[in-house]
Amino acid sequence: METRIALIGIIVDNMEVVEELNKILHEYGKYIVGRMGIPYREKNVSIISIVIDAENNVISSLSGKLGMLKGISVKTVYSKNGK
Repeated sequence: METRIALIGIIVDNMEVVEELNKILHEYGKYIVGRMGIPYREKNVSIISIVIDAENNVISSLSGKLGMLKGISVKTVYSKNGK
């Protein structure tokens, strides 16, 4: 199947779910191209950017699992042509 490149933006408002978040990201590790995390201590949040190269259903599954965590906001942006 054809893969697409996507950027998943994550804002963590609840630090208690970080362990579960990292567990989920580890499950999808073979698809993750890169990850950048920025702790914004003044606002007590963390911002994480994930670049992923995977099939649409894999990207949607990851985004959905992350979005179900309490205190996590997730948005996904897909490349237009997948290349």
